[in-house]
Amino acid sequence: MASTSELQTGQKLNEGKTKQIFELVDQPGLVLVQSKDQITAGNAVRKDQMEGKAAIANKTTSCVFKLLQEAGVKTAFVKQHSDTAFIAAHCEMIPIEWVCRRIATGSFLKRNPGVKEGYRFAPLKMEMFFKDDANNDPQWSEEQLLAANFCLAGLNIGQCEVDIMNRSTVAIFEILEKAWATQNCTLVDMKIEFGVNVKTQEIVLADVIDNDSWRLWPAGDRSQQKDKQVYRDLKEVTPEAMQMVKRNFEWVAERVKLLLESEAMGRVVVLMGSTSDMAHCDKIKKSCASYGVPCVLRVTSAHKGPDETLRIKAEYEGDGVPTVFVAVAGRSNGLGPVMSGNTAYPVINCPPLTPDWGAQDVWSSLRMPSGLGCSTIMSPEAAAQFAAQVFGLNNHLVWCKLRAKMLNTWVSLKVADKKLQACSL
Repeated sequence: MASTSELQTGQKLNEGKTKQIFELVDQPGLVLVQSKDQITAGNAVRKDQMEGKAAIANKTTSCVFKLLQEAGVKTAFVKQHSDTAFIAAHCEMIPIEWVCRRIATGSFLKRNPGVKEGYRFAPLKMEMFFKDDANNDPQWSEEQLLAANFCLAGLNIGQCEVDIMNRSTVAIFEILEKAWATQNCTLVDMKIEFGVNVKTQEIVLADVIDNDSWRLWPAGDRSQQKDKQVYRDLKEVTPEAMQMVKRNFEWVAERVKLLLESEAMGRVVVLMGSTSDMAHCDKIKKSCASYGVPCVLRVTSAHKGPDETLRIKAEYEGDGVPTVFVAVAGRSNGLGPVMSGNTAYPVINCPPLTPDWGAQDVWSSLRMPSGLGCSTIMSPEAAAQFAAQVFGLNNHLVWCKLRAKMLNTWVSLKVADKKLQACSL
């Protein structure tokens, strides 16, 4: 990694308990986020130096943000710069910690007596805390946040913006929860912060997400916790105790890299009855690529060459790679029914309908003989999405892309509605 000194850093824009923010003179709109070796608890009532923590925290944050960005979540993160620093978009930070909880523990139990530890929230429990160290970061309601009338980087924080942050927090938690589950770790709760990009006036996930940000229980067992709670719970801070805390942080930093790795990947095999359907099939392939799913195009006719169709089917069944077949055939669709009747793999009909006989032709895809289970999806993009959902059941990276797409679709509708209301006033 390049050293911090190779960047033309300007003034220090901000300094927190565990990091410093510097402007980048030669890269307007970007900042350098430099981690520190300090670990704190209780708004720095307890404060210690932990050698190597800056590198551990930076590695963890960089991996987490890469995972979220590859999924499609909008973040301030640009790239890791050195062992202890990363480059990010310059944001004006919204002074709210968004806390998302799957399991009741910690401060939630103190504020909600009678709730048993381990209670599982479904849907997730959302809380907001105003960043005010002097008053121990008081919990805020949505009404208090709206009443504050924050304006950051020229963006007024109103109902639309609050809704976007609320919805984004849930999606981010679910993505990381799904990823950590691949390591047999339960994401118990998590805190995140948002900022307004000073260039785009867009709300993005900002700050850091490291081992200070969550509770993480391997195998769902609190006694094995690997997060900062171990440091908070120390009765006495000794060199031996700090080494134990550091080992836990290193354990997380090593495993968080595995979250970027895919499990066994599947594929989509598109069977088209004629190359005249190539444009339709290319849309399926392009959409599959957006989910990180490989897609193969083949030409075969179940009517004119059933033996070759079944040979191609056997070719993809024989290598053990999970496969979803998509049958693209206009007029009389024989591909879908023949494939569905001769394979245990999922089959999707995606007929390219034409203006002349399309309304009649579609029935050959919809009216299946008994014993066949192929579905019919008209849109090539939707057929690819459905195939991705099949693979997402066992591949967290595909699932994360699907989850982020849901979020981004919702946000785009929310923003469009806000603009329309503004035009109508």
